[in-house]
Amino acid sequence: QVQLVESGGGLVQAGGSLTLSCAASTTVFGIYTMGWFRQAPGKQRELVAGITTIGISTYADSVKGRFTISRDNGKKTVSLQMNNLKPEDTGVYYCNAARVSSSDPTGWGTVGEPYWGRGTQVTVSD
Repeated sequence: QVQLVESGGGLVQAGGSLTLSCAASTTVFGIYTMGWFRQAPGKQRELVAGITTIGISTYADSVKGRFTISRDNGKKTVSLQMNNLKPEDTGVYYCNAARVSSSDPTGWGTVGEPYWGRGTQVTVSD
């Protein structure tokens, strides 16, 4: 069982920055691929950014060049630095942990059900 707790959300003006953090309660953090998802009102939850156990990252096209995901395996945390925020970035941001598959050389393959945090609200005003 992995518990994920997000922090760092808030209200910011367009063009501003926020940093989200996610702390994981697990004895072995390094076996989980981590990700940030978001859900805007009336829309489906979508992947914002992901990072493998060895630090390879991927981003949604809409946030490339503005957001940076990072992880600290020693502190068992994953962060999302968000710059040049836009109103369309508004939503609830969720931290996600998925156990990596040992048979997938890419590092993106996972097994079992992922774990989710409760989410943190990000609101970007015009």
